[in-house]
Amino acid sequence: VLRHLKPVTGLNERQFIVFFLVAFTIISAPRLFYRFLREGASWRILSGRPPQKLGKRALFVGRLAEADMIVRFMRTDTPREYEVAGIMSIDPDVPMGTRIQDVPIVAVRPALTEILEEYIRGTKSIDLLIFGSGAEQKKQEFAELVRLARQNNIAVTQFAGFSQIGAGGRLVLDTVKMETILRRTTVPSDVERIGGYIRGKRVLVTGGAGSIGRILVKRALELGAELVVVADLSEYGIFLLNEDVAEEDGGRLKCRIIDVRDRRQMAHLLSEFKPHIIFHAAALKHVPLLEENWVSGIQTNVFGTLACAQLAAEFAVPQFVLISSDKAVDPSSVLGATKRAAEQIVSSMHFSHTFKKNGRGAGTRFNSVRFGNVFASDGSVAAVFQKQIETGGPVTITDRRMTRYFMTISEAVDLVIMSAADAEVRTGKDNCGVYMLDMGDAVPILEVAETMIRMAGKTPYTDIPIRFTGIRPGEKLHEVLQGDNEEVIKLGISKVFGLKTIVVGLDQVMLSLEALRGALEDEDKEAAIMALKMFDPPRRVAEARIEIRLP
Repeated sequence: VLRHLKPVTGLNERQFIVFFLVAFTIISAPRLFYRFLREGASWRILSGRPPQKLGKRALFVGRLAEADMIVRFMRTDTPREYEVAGIMSIDPDVPMGTRIQDVPIVAVRPALTEILEEYIRGTKSIDLLIFGSGAEQKKQEFAELVRLARQNNIAVTQFAGFSQIGAGGRLVLDTVKMETILRRTTVPSDVERIGGYIRGKRVLVTGGAGSIGRILVKRALELGAELVVVADLSEYGIFLLNEDVAEEDGGRLKCRIIDVRDRRQMAHLLSEFKPHIIFHAAALKHVPLLEENWVSGIQTNVFGTLACAQLAAEFAVPQFVLISSDKAVDPSSVLGATKRAAEQIVSSMHFSHTFKKNGRGAGTRFNSVRFGNVFASDGSVAAVFQKQIETGGPVTITDRRMTRYFMTISEAVDLVIMSAADAEVRTGKDNCGVYMLDMGDAVPILEVAETMIRMAGKTPYTDIPIRFTGIRPGEKLHEVLQGDNEEVIKLGISKVFGLKTIVVGLDQVMLSLEALRGALEDEDKEAAIMALKMFDPPRRVAEARIEIRLP
């Protein structure tokens, strides 16, 4: 173009190449020089700051891409708390001796455990073991590395990402908890969908100061709920919840000390706050305790659910979601029978109130979400084991053959919200009254105990004894998530399924409730159990049990 406008003597293509190289050098050199100064000691010398103490030594276990980011961020952190002394790679075909940001790769699979032992025995001390995200999927190796570290007083954390990127960036490392060890390979939550469902709505969580309710409350606030209301009878639980909620979210949280069985107080609450969604998590849940305190179990789990569901319909709350349990399947305990009754109450109202005769949504949508044990919830087996380990044992297990399904609280809460979001848009025959969460494979309780003992840096049976006490009243060896007469329906949602189950009619539910009221008045446990069985429809005779394998 220059030649066309005005001929220039001696200008040729080679000079353009030279100009490009010179310009590239001039542009890039200052940036590279700045990076060199910023990530080294020279920056502190030039800025007049005193020399920074070297941080504690850490080993990183994970992918090289994450190692690169973590090393870079740790070097720019002020004050520098840790420095990565070596990388233990889980990437395939990584040559030993390779350096990432001048940090050597000291181990590759399958020699990770052996190298960590060498560091522990060697003269160079290690203060921290950092795992990359997803490292826990190699469960046995991961657990052994954690055990070795904790046994030798090495802190263990896991890379959780970055926060405040716009403000300079901050590395987020989470303490590795026991629930991480038992976690199945999980699919990331569809935050966009559950956020779109919760955002801008008023949410009521009954039992909001309990284990699941507490996380439901915090998650709803994170997802942008307009207001979250908690109804719970525990004053201390509500106090802890208020302390735990971030200050900036406190204005969107309202807590009321209310018994869900008190219809007058619950009616006043619904009239005051007019919620769009009710998550009914309030329940008594301990199997042995409810065998003795069966009256309280029935009053809370059955009549408390009935009161809340009827009021939801009366005040035209768009959606009511019951938090159910795997113990509702083929119930063998008071807890299981009351949860089954609660499911039937909600399911009968689901088909009575959800839709008009023309098939279009009009009234309250009633749904139940069924899943198994939530790991580390209040009073759960993991919490009991942890306390027993801290006091030196023994760890008590009812039976060495016993298995249970486990799920982390955060995973369960997101899937409950996803089930509610799906129920909101389903109509007609596609609509499911009961949802079921995929809990993966059942885990032996004995394996949970042994793993927790090792995670504490102890040896099972030697440092911490394990004692078998026998099955308690109402307990099963193995829980199941669906009964013989129930069919699993794929919904196209990861980890969430629908259940096609036999539902007793609303008239039959009311008859059963009358019989149950009479049994409570007479304080007749046998009659109460018979009345609870009336909620369970007659079983279909099947030639064989159908095993449905969840993907």
